[in-house]
Amino acid sequence: MERESLYFTGPFETEIRPTRVEMSDDEVLVQTRVSGISAGTELLIYRGEAPTDLPADETFETIDGDLSFPLRYGYAAVGDVVAVGDAVDDAWLGRSVFAFDPHETRFSITPENLLPVPEDATPEAMALFPSVETATSLVLDGRPRIGEEVVVFGAGVVGLCTIGILSSFPLDRLVAVEPIPDRREHARSMGADVAVAPDRLDDVLDADVESRSDAPDGVDLAFELSGRPEALDDAVDAVGYDGRVVVGSWYGEKPATLDLGTSFHRDRISVESSQVSTLAPETRGRWTKDRRAATALDRLCELDVASLVTHRLPFADASEAYRLLDDRRDGVLQVLLTYR
Repeated sequence: MERESLYFTGPFETEIRPTRVEMSDDEVLVQTRVSGISAGTELLIYRGEAPTDLPADETFETIDGDLSFPLRYGYAAVGDVVAVGDAVDDAWLGRSVFAFDPHETRFSITPENLLPVPEDATPEAMALFPSVETATSLVLDGRPRIGEEVVVFGAGVVGLCTIGILSSFPLDRLVAVEPIPDRREHARSMGADVAVAPDRLDDVLDADVESRSDAPDGVDLAFELSGRPEALDDAVDAVGYDGRVVVGSWYGEKPATLDLGTSFHRDRISVESSQVSTLAPETRGRWTKDRRAATALDRLCELDVASLVTHRLPFADASEAYRLLDDRRDGVLQVLLTYR
């Protein structure tokens, strides 16, 4: 059966190519309705900043090979089951489902790799499930505690979803750091107590120390989600003694330098990577990927993720969608590709 698939063919180049899809007896065929573009990993690939010898993904059966051009990539497809294999329950037919699948008009997949779209979620909202699951994973790794002061660097889609989840915790203060004004407004809407440009953060933190005699220097926890390597130094500078920095950004081949010669060593600051494809060892006694996914689905239905969708473009105009995200224009957050 014929379909059309999006390929990254070189730095800043995409192409829609005809490909074939076959359905096995244990699979279903999904007609794509909408897919979400990641402004993190996908933009690194689009810009040619991803390490080409790295496996494209080691957890999704729908993505194979490495990150060298040309490649199909993407992991936020929502569509309708239009056919089922002989070994699959007919109850799947007609269901609206999510899959970690690249951008293409239709695909075959086993039911165990599908997530049914909840009744109280739209297909567009479900396209943001990977971002909400990543945010859930970040918060699990960060382990925020009651009364803590937390800073989130980067108010892109993942950063905003993280802010939304963190806002439900009894924190002392939740601060968002973001250079783009429109995104700062979104951060406040998602629950940040304060949203500032990077060059204003020190003023905000200093004012807090001056106004409270019991406030220790620095914040307790910082999340680096901006995708900008230089923000890692800012995150380390922001936390105080025994502070924690969770790095959710993937920098690809962008060089990242870190100043460890000032207060880092004496202040016993911890810097931890967080990646959604695995669970942190300390959580595996109680948490599984299925439990985390179920938690993320609950959060998806509670958060106002619909407000994060700013652009919808037809699949045929995918190249323009990537240009929009690459320009980092004010007013651009989640870009969706539509297929009907």
